[in-house]
Amino acid sequence: MLLALATVWGGSFFFNAVAVRELPVLTVVVSRVVLAAILLLAIMRLRGERLPRDRRVWVAFFGMGLLNNAIPFSLIVWGQQHIASGVASILNATTPLFTVVLAHVLTRDERLTRGKFAGVLAGLAGVAAMIGPDALQELDAGSVAQLLCLGAAMSYAAAGIFGRRFRAMKISPMSTATGQVIASSLTMLPLVLSLDRPWTLPPPSPAAIGALIGVAAISTALAYALYFRILATAGATNLLLVTFLIPVSAILLGTFFLGETLLARHVAGMALIGAGAAAIDGRLWQAATAQRKGTVE
Repeated sequence: MLLALATVWGGSFFFNAVAVRELPVLTVVVSRVVLAAILLLAIMRLRGERLPRDRRVWVAFFGMGLLNNAIPFSLIVWGQQHIASGVASILNATTPLFTVVLAHVLTRDERLTRGKFAGVLAGLAGVAAMIGPDALQELDAGSVAQLLCLGAAMSYAAAGIFGRRFRAMKISPMSTATGQVIASSLTMLPLVLSLDRPWTLPPPSPAAIGALIGVAAISTALAYALYFRILATAGATNLLLVTFLIPVSAILLGTFFLGETLLARHVAGMALIGAGAAAIDGRLWQAATAQRKGTVE
């Protein structure tokens, strides 16, 4: 399930890259959340579940929809107008780095240890390597696009901390997933209608339509179903492993179907970000330490 989740989430970068060639950013994002909301509502109906009606819960849904859908989806699609889908996915893998920093500041039970701090430094070194020293002299479109993707990762990190309240509210994971995409749909629909005016756009090609359906059905609705299934059976710590795997599927799809290539600095940056995420996760270090002790004994 973890491999499947990494594949479908990695596919979102591929689908975005196809759709944004023909459609405006907000139209792509709104299509994604609206279609996903319809699918998730249908799944809830089949399972006999109902969304809560409490006003306090819906205020939280709108906050979650903003942090976990509207802001990061928009920033990533904007960024993908100027950078490869593989590069965007690597930058998205910095989410755990920002999560541990925000958790240290905003929570009392998730403090920043020396190992996690070292992981954050390694990850930030990877980001610096990817963006390159030229960005310090002049911010071109590619550099700005990479910064937008980092902003999306920060928003995902904030959403992860914000979303902790739904467990205290005793809201089911499926209700949380469905509520947030409904909320983000309602938030963004007025924007797309006033700014993009979709009815005036040229009809999209079958490829663009297929990409919209793919990013909504596969990379959003199905991804959420897998995400919460893994969360229930394997726990949140194991879910962190997905950040190692998402760039793999995104890079492969971009290479084979979009003709994208990665520069040497992108590969170096990916290695450093992966090392940072591994240090934050801590289990590889613990396993190596345990094996070393066993060898000594």
